[in-house]
Amino acid sequence: MNPRDIYITEFDWNRLRDVLQARIKAKVRDRDHLESLQNELDRAHVVDASAIPHDVVTMSSQVRIEEVDTGMENVFTLVFPSDASIPEKKLSILAPIGTALLGSRAGGTVDWPVPAGMRTVRIPEVLYQPEAAGDYHL
Repeated sequence: MNPRDIYITEFDWNRLRDVLQARIKAKVRDRDHLESLQNELDRAHVVDASAIPHDVVTMSSQVRIEEVDTGMENVFTLVFPSDASIPEKKLSILAPIGTALLGSRAGGTVDWPVPAGMRTVRIPEVLYQPEAAGDYHL
């Protein structure tokens, strides 16, 4: 499988680098998740917030996803770890699906590892993206 092109704003890239460095220094468990996010950041196209396409999942974006196998839909907001809340449908960037969604585009699919193998979701639409709404630093 070829890696997909992902886009990220410079603001998000810098904040996510800070999160990674703090987590690595703190020697938190789940280093695989940190490495996965590190790999995504290393290959991302870093762009100015005003230049990010409106259909790209960025931090604080609200996105509708559909599980390919079941057709089940959910809406999540992609957030930094300190803001994560499953009851509020706020998905941490450090969750495997959160990392997979970052930088993806509406109409695409993303895969991420689960204990039983791989899961795939389709992204029908980005319902809210702060950059498209002019809310650059949420």
